[in-house]
Amino acid sequence: MKSKLWFIILAVLTASAVIFLSKTPEPSPEIPESGVYFPENSADKTQMYTKFNPNDLNAEQWQVLGFSEKQTATILKYKNMVGGTFVSKEQFKKCYAVSDEKYAELESYILLPETASSPNYSQNRPFYSPVSAKSKINISEKFNPDQYTQQQWENVGFSEKQAAAILKYKNYLGGSFISKEKFRECFVIGDEQYKALAPYLLLPEYQPENATEKTRIIKQESAKSHTIFDPNELDAEGWKALGFSEKQAAVIINYKNRNLKGKFSTLEDIQKCFVISPEKFEELKPFIVLNTESLNNTAVATPKISPKASATNFSKTDINELTYQQLLEFGFDGKAAGSFIGFRKKLGGFVDKNQVFEVFDIDRSLAEKLASISPLNPSLVEKHTLTDAPESWLKTHPYFRYSADKIIYYRISNPDEKKIWKFIKTKPEYERKMRMYLKD
Repeated sequence: MKSKLWFIILAVLTASAVIFLSKTPEPSPEIPESGVYFPENSADKTQMYTKFNPNDLNAEQWQVLGFSEKQTATILKYKNMVGGTFVSKEQFKKCYAVSDEKYAELESYILLPETASSPNYSQNRPFYSPVSAKSKINISEKFNPDQYTQQQWENVGFSEKQAAAILKYKNYLGGSFISKEKFRECFVIGDEQYKALAPYLLLPEYQPENATEKTRIIKQESAKSHTIFDPNELDAEGWKALGFSEKQAAVIINYKNRNLKGKFSTLEDIQKCFVISPEKFEELKPFIVLNTESLNNTAVATPKISPKASATNFSKTDINELTYQQLLEFGFDGKAAGSFIGFRKKLGGFVDKNQVFEVFDIDRSLAEKLASISPLNPSLVEKHTLTDAPESWLKTHPYFRYSADKIIYYRISNPDEKKIWKFIKTKPEYERKMRMYLKD
């Protein structure tokens, strides 16, 4: 009887131990600071997240979250463009490398306020203000943001990086903010900053139909309209004709008279004037002629050609090697010759004789005659691919500069040229011209 009782007790104890062990939870896997871990024995490596601040992640941690190396580079570059910190989920979501699906997956784990104007959040993290050191917007008169320089945006109250980001965003749109609606979408401009700026913006409320394409066409025609000029001969109207505002023209003239004793002596003198942006200077540079007595008496008028100078054999002189003097010799006037040289220089050389007809203000009959006589060897013309073309080349080349920022933006996470063409959505005629300067 005793042995039977002990057997029953032993059986009960054994059963209890089995039940206890079966209910004991396995140790929870350690979640790294990156905000994501993969269960060790998971076949599909399903992602499991914990809360994280995107400002704390390095490149490796972004990749652990499921982003590719290229996407990670885009995120980090975007972060620098917005001032070095993400200030809200709304801002983070605007990053091109973060798809809607991926954002929805991460949203509940992100330690940021919904918007930049949300109440300060507390997760052992500081709240980041969109404009840190210069939070107050200083503006007292209406202005066109398309004409503002880096320094002027800094004077308004934005940091150096934020001012640069605003200009990059403008270039991304094609060189114009177009409307208040599009201006508001700039990711470094918070709600409070926009409210302070909105009453002073000389922009329509909403984007007109086909505004982007119209802006592109206007700027292309403007670029073609530049002819050779002496900056020392220009008055306020002359500078305005080159695309400067009335105030900017006054600043340029005042700068020349006060700082340079009434004369630009070098290209560097022009470049140093703060209202002439680096992009505008590069646009004008090929057409600038200094130290001439008068454009009307020299550059425009066709000078007398000596017998020695008229001995050019145009049938053996490559179109890409023709000099300004030789073009005058052929019969072109000073404006046309200057435009020819300037346009060819910006292209890096002609690759097709038909490009000669694109030169602004050129005599069509003379151009056709030149094209029929002179040879053209395009083998020395600089060419690149969309993925490896230098940023400076893209931004200054006549055929690429209006799509340059888009190309630079998209190729970071999409190094496939076919995808880049799809994203930039340029017209067939523009694409045809661009492909002339791309490697096969």
